[in-house]
Amino acid sequence: MTRLRPQTPIRLSLLALASAFAVSACGGGGGKEAKPTKTVIQNKGSDTMVNVAQVWAEEYRKAAPDVEVEVSGGGSGVGIAALIKGAVDVANASRDLKPSEAEQATKNTGKTPADFKVGYDALAVYVHKDNPMSEITLEQLTELYAEGGKVTRWSELGVTIPGVKDDTIVRVSRQSSSGTYEFFREHALGNRDFRLGSRDLNGSKEVVELVGTTPTAIGYSGMGYATASVKMVPVAPKAGAPAVAPTIAAVHDKTYPLARSLHLYTLGEPQGPVKAYIDWILSAAGQKIVEDAGYVPIAAVEAEAPAAAPAEPGAAQPKP
Repeated sequence: MTRLRPQTPIRLSLLALASAFAVSACGGGGGKEAKPTKTVIQNKGSDTMVNVAQVWAEEYRKAAPDVEVEVSGGGSGVGIAALIKGAVDVANASRDLKPSEAEQATKNTGKTPADFKVGYDALAVYVHKDNPMSEITLEQLTELYAEGGKVTRWSELGVTIPGVKDDTIVRVSRQSSSGTYEFFREHALGNRDFRLGSRDLNGSKEVVELVGTTPTAIGYSGMGYATASVKMVPVAPKAGAPAVAPTIAAVHDKTYPLARSLHLYTLGEPQGPVKAYIDWILSAAGQKIVEDAGYVPIAAVEAEAPAAAPAEPGAAQPKP
């Protein structure tokens, strides 16, 4: 990978700086040394990744007590938009950075975004635990979610939900700023627009919670958000093809149709504390957290991956 210009120095804790200034202003505080400043890494983006990112931050504090990682969600698009403005140190995303986004980031900041794959996820299709549906095809998902789709009732899919009189399907989706929304539109709907009338929620957890309390609902979210109130439906790429459940094994062997990679993006090649943090995430300790969260560690898939095709001009450059 071509070495890029150094990243803009990350912000230091204003509170620590203010404390140091106050001690200095009081004549040195009677000879007492000012408390060392704490480095703060700003991390924003994917709601799919927010839980694992919070665990990373908590565990890394034990390894590096002088570094604090502030994690917030909002969706992949929100994190990428902040990165483009130079407002965060690390953006989390459950989708690839678009060439137009990489170009805008470079135009705004003078730095080319660097891409770090940190794990893999299966985008699962969720239904209520009492729904007897045993599998679904990508074509059926398109008929459910895409503009022009005709399916509105479970009976049209050959499904009878026990104890339900009105079998109108409640379609649960994500807001358009979500990387999960973008990935589902591209890989499940063939880039067709979403039809109107769905319940569009802010977070991955909220999607699963609503499906788990609504017997006639269907939704999509990361497999790491599964609960006892829902079940994940095996997905077939087309009618007549075998349906595959969203499992770690199916992501590993690339048989699940809606598997995706999870990314961290920085402005230029990271330096100092940011580099140390990302290196730790890619280490055995950080990847164990990925696995414990229900995702697939990067090494499990990359070890069997074919050689990558050359990157498109203007695209984020992946870290080897």
